[in-house]
Amino acid sequence: MPRKEDEGRATTFEETAAEQGEEAAIRAGIAADPDTMELDEEWFAKARPVSEAHPQLVEAFRRRRGKQKAPTKEQLTIRLDADLVAHFRGTGRGWQTRINKLLRKAVFGSS
Repeated sequence: MPRKEDEGRATTFEETAAEQGEEAAIRAGIAADPDTMELDEEWFAKARPVSEAHPQLVEAFRRRRGKQKAPTKEQLTIRLDADLVAHFRGTGRGWQTRINKLLRKAVFGSS
């Protein structure tokens, strides 16, 4: 039986779990949250792919370049010192291209 001083006070997850079980506490928490809803068959029937609902958002995250028609680069994994990677990443977009140019210059001379 609730104590008089507990009246009007929100029940915590732990209290609900102790009284009714963890599953009931989880369901009570979901039901009490105004930002949640049950996703039923009707909701899924109305759902659309994000590419239809928000094409501008999809376009913003789509890759700008496709696959190379005649690949001139080779993808590989290389281990570099963390401070070197941090330095080049800190220079912004195109940092891998800058590393490539520096390696080319070191191996083949200025070009």
